[in-house]
Amino acid sequence: MRAEGKFLWSGDTKLYLNGVTYGTFRPGDDGSAYPDPGAVAADFAMMRSHGINAVRTYTTPPRWLLDLADGAGLTVLVGIAWEQHVAFLDDPGRVRSITERVREAVRACVGHPAVCAYAIGNEIPAPIVRWHGRRQVERFLERLYRAAKEEDPDTLITYVNYPSTEYLELPFLDFLSFNVFLEAEEEFRAYLARLQNLAGDRPLLVGEIGLDSVRNGEEAQADSVAWQVRTAFASGCAGAFVFSWTDEWHRGGVDVEQWGFGLTHMDRTPKPALAAVESAFADAPLPRGVAWPGVSVVVCTYNGAATIAQCLASCARLAYPEFEVVVVDDGSTDQTAAIAAEFDVRLVTTPNQGLAAARNVGLEHARGEIVAYLDDDAWPDPDWLRYLVSEFMSTPHAAIGGPNVPPASGFVADCIACAPGGPIHVLVSDREAEHIPGCNMALRREALAHLGGFDERFRIAGDDVDVCWRLQNAGWTIGFAPAAMVWHRRRGSIRAYLRQQREYGKAEAQLERKWPERYNRGGHVRWSGNVYQGRARHVPGRRRWRIYYGTWGTGLFQSVYQRAPGALASLPLMPEWYLLIAALAAISVVDAVLEPLFGVVPGLRVPFAAILLLLAVLALVREAARAARAAVSVAPSRRRYGTTALPVVTALHLLQSLVRLWGRLRHGLTPWRTREAAAFALPVPRARVLWSETWMHDTERLTRIEATVRLTNAAVVRGGHFDSWDLEARVGVLGAARLRAGTEEHGQGRQLVRFRVWPRVPAGAVTVFALAASLCALATYRQSVPAALVFAALALAISVRIVRECSAAVALLLEAPFEQISPQDAEAPELAVTRQSRPRDAGVAIERGPAYFRADGRR
Repeated sequence: MRAEGKFLWSGDTKLYLNGVTYGTFRPGDDGSAYPDPGAVAADFAMMRSHGINAVRTYTTPPRWLLDLADGAGLTVLVGIAWEQHVAFLDDPGRVRSITERVREAVRACVGHPAVCAYAIGNEIPAPIVRWHGRRQVERFLERLYRAAKEEDPDTLITYVNYPSTEYLELPFLDFLSFNVFLEAEEEFRAYLARLQNLAGDRPLLVGEIGLDSVRNGEEAQADSVAWQVRTAFASGCAGAFVFSWTDEWHRGGVDVEQWGFGLTHMDRTPKPALAAVESAFADAPLPRGVAWPGVSVVVCTYNGAATIAQCLASCARLAYPEFEVVVVDDGSTDQTAAIAAEFDVRLVTTPNQGLAAARNVGLEHARGEIVAYLDDDAWPDPDWLRYLVSEFMSTPHAAIGGPNVPPASGFVADCIACAPGGPIHVLVSDREAEHIPGCNMALRREALAHLGGFDERFRIAGDDVDVCWRLQNAGWTIGFAPAAMVWHRRRGSIRAYLRQQREYGKAEAQLERKWPERYNRGGHVRWSGNVYQGRARHVPGRRRWRIYYGTWGTGLFQSVYQRAPGALASLPLMPEWYLLIAALAAISVVDAVLEPLFGVVPGLRVPFAAILLLLAVLALVREAARAARAAVSVAPSRRRYGTTALPVVTALHLLQSLVRLWGRLRHGLTPWRTREAAAFALPVPRARVLWSETWMHDTERLTRIEATVRLTNAAVVRGGHFDSWDLEARVGVLGAARLRAGTEEHGQGRQLVRFRVWPRVPAGAVTVFALAASLCALATYRQSVPAALVFAALALAISVRIVRECSAAVALLLEAPFEQISPQDAEAPELAVTRQSRPRDAGVAIERGPAYFRADGRR
């Protein structure tokens, strides 16, 4: 058995573990912690007859029990018991003893066909973890993991965690396992979504679920375990173990009574829960008899002859009752069309127009209610469509995506999979996304058609980001289905990878021109959600973390929280860091020719500028190496290549930022970018009053002002929950203007609206100006006339830009409230929602009505 992506596999067959826990039992006369072989054989036969295919033990089973399981067609998750309820790390001898027992347990079972995986621990109590500390426990579990792997390198290893120690970071495990006892279905579903994101690209297994029939009744137990099993599989779990097979339970040297979690009584007579579990397991992973809607799978390709055959072959194996595959050949010059024609697909051939245009062609030819997009170098999991459509059927989301997992494709491709810049999704919650990549994106046909399809200005990249933002602006939401997985091959050569990153830089520039308010002044997207990072959710040592324990460690759900890195800590990770290095290099060259402007380091006769240049380069290399080490340490290929991939991945981190910067700069996304301004006003605070005879809510009025300013192609930002201003407009990065509105109510729908507009100079602009002025003063003091003139000119240029941008922004906000817009203007072609011609999509905000205010300001 192996773990690949989000599921477990045996050969080419995907396995869902329909399991029960077995034990612990009172030791027999022979010391065995299991019933006699005859009773075990009867239990296993009864399990198999009720659709159970997996058993989880809590102690290492003897070989005869594994033989019986194999004969009954059961696979075993072998639990390894040790004294985890005590402060085990305080005794070095105990640590060595536990490690050796793990080795002995694996050695006793190695090679047996019934073994599917080993659990090296189960629910280390939260007080024990808190006592030792998170890092120490994580390192110890990794030690046990490596000990088990040394005994059986091909086996799967997990640790069974629970919510009270959810914060443990164990990226080395082959799959994630959690015991979850929640009695409310929606809470259970929500927590599984959280666990799926903790698991990243690995399978998630539910180690224990169930309900006590003594306190809740046998019928309630049957209902509960049925929906628990169904919810676990519908949420994308690779398996679920019901706790437990029987009410017979022995723990701590005594028989445990007055409880009834078993599916059978102590005498093995079935409870109603056994039949309920059998029915739920039969439905795994998703219920049968569902009226599934039609789906169109659209594969857009350009010169994809090397990969499209595997893509289409996998589509043909999709476990979905009603779907079609539409292949759009976007003017390929290789054998792509001929290869696609060999499959049962509808092939549409067009001249080369770009990716967004090809996706629109696919939409025009699609007949399904849902349109699912797939890249030609990706291939789906067999249940991909069922997981996507199941999410559509249970939510109102307009679009849903899932993870795209890089397969093992050779040394270079595996290194590129560890490098930044791959297609990733951004989540605002465990089940809702802000962005889903186009290689695994499904949309309701009516929603996409309402938008007018994809924006065809995006020929290679950026179209998926744009359509996600347009959907959200129109009031729709985007979902995330963690089990709707596709394999997505990364670039096979470094040259192809760098070309891709350059195009991504170009797409960022195009997106910034269309969505300026989505970008900060540095030219980077302001995501409101969290960028999905697979296993590498936390880079060790980069951020300070805190754990919510609850008062005195009593919190039932204990999670780790990390503060976002500050601006200074993030700078070396940004492409613009290369611009700083270039500036320091230029100053160092000038210092080498002329007298050093900043002086020299005492005793070294080395200019300070050269020292700063060296520090900037070292900071860049350090951050790249840190990120590369974190990515390689959790990559599935780490056992194949070890540390060999580390220098290559570090180099890719360095090159990616540089090439992406080139793509951004070449297409206008520069730190000094500005937008054309049609009017200017003196950049001083202004006040205006407007009288309205027709009542309007403040939100509607501000929305109209916002839409008017956006039509000028300026960046507009709304004030937040704690801001005393309503709108901010800017045409560049050095100056802006803000607006605050206040309304007086005068009865009978009449209103007096007051506006205040004032210029704003960002702290960064002030810092840059002060730096240039300081350098000018320093050069003057050192009597370096050329340098003084250069820095004086720079300071003057900065001040002129600040005044110009503030003036333009003030003018925009002053003119917007007075602009008269008639009902006929609202139907003008330039304001219509189109796919290509409009400068940006403002959703419902661009719809206009008659003017509600007078420009003379009189009451």
